[in-house]
Order: sequence, then structure tokens, then C-alpha cells
Amino acid sequence: MTQSARKGVGARLRRKEDERFLRGRGDYVGNIRMVGMLDVAFVRSPVAHARIRAVRKSPGLESVVFTIDDLTGVKPIVANSALKGFKSAPQHVLARDKVRQVGELIAMCVAPSRAEAEDIATQVELDLEELPAVVDMVAAIEPGGPRVHEEWSDNVVLETLVDDDLSTIRANAAIKVQRRIRTARQCMSPMEGRGVVAHYDRRLDQLTVHSAAQMPHINRAGLSECLGIDQGRIRVVAPDVGGGFGYKGILLPEEVCLGWLAMMLGRPVRWLEDRFEQLAANANCREHYYDITGYATADGRLLAIDCEAIVDSGAYSSYPFSACLEAAQVSSILPGPYRMDGYRCRTWSAATNKPPILPYRGVARTGVCFALELVVDAIARAAGKEPYEVRLACLVPPEAMPFVNITKKFFDSGDYPEALRRAVRVLDLPKWRERQKRGEPDGRRVGVGLAIFCEQGAHGTSVYHGWGIPMVPGHEQCTARLSPDGVLELRIGAHSHGQGLETTLAQVAHEILGVDPDNVRLIHGDTALTPYSTGTWGSRCMVMSGGAVATACKEIEKRVRAIAGKLMEVAGDDLVLEAGRVRVAGTDRSMSLAEVAHVWYRAPQLLPADVDPAGLETTAGYKAVRDSGTFSYACHACAVAVDTELGTIEILDYVVVEDGGTLVNPMIVDGQVFGGTAQGIGTALYEEMPFDAQGQPLASTLADYMLPGATEVPTIRIEHIETPSPLSYFGQKGIGEGGAIAPPAAITNAVNDALADLGVEMLESPITPRRLLTALAAARARRGAG
Repeated sequence: MTQSARKGVGARLRRKEDERFLRGRGDYVGNIRMVGMLDVAFVRSPVAHARIRAVRKSPGLESVVFTIDDLTGVKPIVANSALKGFKSAPQHVLARDKVRQVGELIAMCVAPSRAEAEDIATQVELDLEELPAVVDMVAAIEPGGPRVHEEWSDNVVLETLVDDDLSTIRANAAIKVQRRIRTARQCMSPMEGRGVVAHYDRRLDQLTVHSAAQMPHINRAGLSECLGIDQGRIRVVAPDVGGGFGYKGILLPEEVCLGWLAMMLGRPVRWLEDRFEQLAANANCREHYYDITGYATADGRLLAIDCEAIVDSGAYSSYPFSACLEAAQVSSILPGPYRMDGYRCRTWSAATNKPPILPYRGVARTGVCFALELVVDAIARAAGKEPYEVRLACLVPPEAMPFVNITKKFFDSGDYPEALRRAVRVLDLPKWRERQKRGEPDGRRVGVGLAIFCEQGAHGTSVYHGWGIPMVPGHEQCTARLSPDGVLELRIGAHSHGQGLETTLAQVAHEILGVDPDNVRLIHGDTALTPYSTGTWGSRCMVMSGGAVATACKEIEKRVRAIAGKLMEVAGDDLVLEAGRVRVAGTDRSMSLAEVAHVWYRAPQLLPADVDPAGLETTAGYKAVRDSGTFSYACHACAVAVDTELGTIEILDYVVVEDGGTLVNPMIVDGQVFGGTAQGIGTALYEEMPFDAQGQPLASTLADYMLPGATEVPTIRIEHIETPSPLSYFGQKGIGEGGAIAPPAAITNAVNDALADLGVEMLESPITPRRLLTALAAARARRGAG
């Protein structure tokens, strides 16, 4: 079959869902209208840290303004971890006694329109006793300062330690490079903000919450815990979601508040997040600090890494992932794809008076890739070698696969050196080195940078049960039903918000059953209609939901063969399922899937006596052969031009060589890589949420918070290596986050390459013009002093 005719695994099939999106038929929370619906606005804290003396409602507005004292029986959000030493930070859905971040919810106001609700909010009087704010994560963990949570002894949410004895390596290493590296706090910025519509059905005694959510079943569990009602009385519906990236993968205090309000009022209520709320109060991620040392031989072979890392976790622990998600991962994933003899890493999750840190595309990996890859380049400079040569000597070779690294990560498959070699070849490194020697006519300085990483995705029970958080993934389920007219219905508990699951899961079904993808209907995002799932996170959907769909379709295939074999008087094993038909192998005799289904539903007298009474519907569960996760990886290579007068950086070329195992739909994979890389460019050069000494956010509009647009993102050239994973159904790996991981490291290494002879080394992201010009001025001052 030609590639153009193929519709199963490996085909570049157009996304089915794009038809409705491009024609404006997407259905989002903001599109929902209900009779009698009221709008909600929140009174939010104007300061980062304060005691609440009083919240005063204006006379006559007592019935439309609600504080935590009104929410009788509502429990705080609790997202604890069982890791030793973790400190709990329950978050009241409306502040009680104290506020710990700008934008924390204090009161809920309801009215027929959002404008009226906001007018009411302005009339609520706050009496706050402002307290010193904890803003800097490094200072936060030092003893003696103000505490975010007064009942704690310090501001450390969790401390972890991986402690090898490095004394011999320290004593004998020919090269030692130490760097202090920081990544800025960012705000995730999906096109659609968060949104909630809640209503209560008295007949069913059921609360329905429509939410822009990645994990509807997890949100339902959290709502049950906070509202004190069983999960059967709660239905969570996630319609189309305009981008998630982790921002919509948590339980919201707004969801709890609106759930309570809908039950109390008996009317539908709605809250739609505006961009100010998103930037100033809700969407923080990525802020890391590393004091990292790399030890190497004289020729640059990596011997050991010694690191102390701090992650700014903000004021509270977000449900379900907890406040320690990033820092606790740093110590286990920092070694990346490299072999080394020794490793030590201590991490701290620091509580500060900022919004809680949330899992953002690449979760922790962007920071550790940034730190590690900058150090590898520094080792290469110390060894006098090309950075790619140092990496080649240290990467795990393909013949070592499967490989267990120094932190016991199980690498399932791959050829990391080939990804690096190919990236260097496609970028054409000699061309850029020659161009560097010639110099640029406009005086800009050219540099080349590399970064390579691995992305553990589709983590399972064996990884998450030890964390002790309110979520542990198990078997992923799919319900498959062949309808009376031969249309295949698939129901999954994960959610698609840009991943193209309506297309790729239809391709999986086609691969097993031969059903045309256009005749596959995907139902997801509704806890009342779908099997339980922990949802969409951690690059898991194509591995887990794809495996579940394949498993369910195999069961349907077995039953179709039994029925069709009886009808055509052949053995089931003699049948071939293709192009929506069941054909006797080697002949033209066939019948359609619709005809088989018709017999089951409409002509049961024709069925074989031993037919499976479960019929043409099944729910099947799937778990990978080993559920420690698949490991995709990529090498990013880029060339940049740096203007040392203006402090600006232009990306001249950008190459990605990615290995996602078996690619179910290479076109969708390309889209994921393009989008992730654009976000990574934002991390590298533009996006930053600074706070002043009082904990006030300083980029609360898109005029101040810079996002990359079409003119900032270059043409990205992508090449694929397909090394199948031995762990998953088709050999596929999770790749949804990979594009966002490497750009900060690759771009910063390119800038440092361009400026190396000036004595400039950038160690903080993003590389803004101000930071770059400051570093250039400092280097000139050092040269002048010398």
C-alpha cells in the first residue's frame, strides 16, 4: 500500500479535528450558555503576604459576596507527598486568616454579568496587615528570615539528596568547571485561559462542572475531597480546550468555589479567567537555581556532576502533583543521556510568596537540560574541543540499550550519538565555523550551540506510587463499541487539547480493525461517559491511550472474526480486516463491518451459538510491558547572530533531530515539535515574570510579558529517527513535551560560543537585551582592569 493510501500507524493523516476548529466550530467553556446563569468575579489579594484582619461586605450586598466563613463544610485543597520531610501546605479555596501571594482568592462575588460582579468586588473592603514577603528562593531557605507558613520551622517544602562519594574524582579530575545558573519564573500562556461553568441537577442530585481541564477524573476526585460529597454526585466535563501545557492539569480553587456556589444557589454559575488573572495570580512555572560543578578528564570525558539546586515552589502545593514535583525530579533526571562515574545532587523546594509553581511542558527537564548542557559546553572549552566531540564521548551508545543510568533510570531504546551526529551534519557545522572566521559584514557575532536531552514519558505505577501524591496511574482503559452501522466509538479518560487524539487514535483503530478513520468517533473529557484515567500529562497519551485503544480493538477484532466466520462459513483466522471490510484471505469474498454489526444488533438469529455475549462492545485496560516510562530524546542545534551594540539575538538556523520511537502520525509529531520549540525559544529569549521586593508581579499584561510570535520563531528543520520502544504497543514513545526542553540550552550555548573570545558567558535565562548588555559591559570592565 502506498504511503498516500495508508491510514494507520505511520501515516501523515490530516487532523480530523481541524475541520471544526478552522471553521469556528470549536466548543469551549466560554461558549457555554445556560438559562439563569450568573457570573462570578473574585476579590484577590493586592499584596503578597498579610494577615487578614477583616473582610467587610458593603451593606445590601451580603447575599452576593462570599468569604471562607460562608463556605461551610468546604475543606482546603491538600496535595501532599509521602516523600520523607515533605511539609504540608493546605490551601483554603478562599483565604482564611492570611494571604500568601498576590492574587490569592479572598471573596467570591456573583451577579448577572461579569461587569456587575466586578463592580461588587470593588466594594468589598479588605483590612490587611502586610507582612514581609519572601521573594528570592535562594534567600528563602536561609535560616532566620520571614516564613511563608508560620507553623513551619523554615521555608523548605522538601529537601532531597543523592549522595555519591566524589572525593577521588574531585582530587583527580583534570577539568573542573563550576557555574551558578538561574532560570526565570515564567507564566504559561495558552490561548484560552481557565474557565469554569458549574450547575446542580436536583433531579439527579449531581453537580456538573464544565472546566477547561486536562485531567477531568482527577479534578472530580479533588472536588469530592473539598466539597465532602461522593464522586458519583460530581460530573466533570472538559469540552474543547484551547491549550493546556500543564496549566490546566490541576484542581482549581475556583472550581471548588463555583461547585459550592452552584449547589447553594441552585443556578448555573460561570467564571472565565482574564489575562490579568492568568499572568498575575495563576500561571507560574520554571524558576530554578543551580550551583553545579562538572568534573572531566583532560580530553573532556565527563566523570561526575555535583549539584545543589533550588526550585521556587511558591506559596502552596497544587493538586495533584504537589509543590515538590520539579525539585524532586531534578535529582533523578539531571544526568540526562550521559554516562558518568559519580553523581551527587541536593535539591530544595523553596516556599515563597508567589503563586504555586505548576507543571509546564517539559516539567523540570528544561531547567536541568539548561544547567547540564551549559556545563558540558564549559568543559569542552576547557578541553579545547568542539562541544559535539565531548558529547559524543559521553553519550549512552546504542549497543548499551536498554541502559540503566546512574540514577537508575531505564532507557528503553535509542541511538543518542546518531541524533547528535545528524544534527551537526544537517546544521552544517563547518559552514558556520568558516562564517565565524570571516566575520559578519554588519559586525554581529555568529555562534553555534547544541543541546541534547532525554524525555521520560508515559510514567506508570512503578514511578508514581512512591511519590505518595493524590494520583497514581495504573491501567489505562478504553471502551470500544462497533455501532449498528459500523461506526466505531472510542471512549477514553484522557483529554485532547492540541495533541490530535481524534486523529491518531482513529489511526490506531484502523491499524487493528481496518475501519476508516473517518468512521471513528472519539468521546473524551466527560467523567460520566468515559473510563477512569489520570488524564493528559507527562507525554503519555499516545503510549497509554494508544495502547488501550489497540487492546480494546483487538478484542473487538476477535469478536468480529467469530461472527463473520460463521456468516461466511470459514474459520475466523482465515479472515482479513481491511478498508472497513472483513475479507476471506486470498478471495474476493467479503462483508462490511456494518453488515457484521447489523447481524449482532438486528439479526441475532444468524449468530453462532457460541458467540461472545458481550457483543461488539468492550472495555480493555493497558499497561506497558514495563511502566517506568518510554524515553524519547532529541538533539537541537542552532546558529545565532548576536548584536553586541543592541543586545539582540537573531536565530539564523535551527535543527531538531528527534526520536519518538514509532511515529503514529509524523505530521502531528512535527506540529508538536514546532510548537514546543517555539515555547522553548520564549523561555530562552523572552518570557519572564519578575517580582519586586514586596512580591508584586511586574509583568501583568502582554505588553510586559513577552511571548514569541511568528517573527521571533525561525524556520525549524526537523529530522526523525524512529527507534521503536520495546515497552509500548507499537513501539511509540511520548514526545509531546520534547520541543520545549532544549531550546534555552542550545540558544544560550550558541550565544556563549559567539561571545567566548570577549569573556562573556550567559548563565541566566531569558537572555534579554538588558542582561546581555550588562554582561558585555562587565566583561569590558574586567578586560580594562586586567
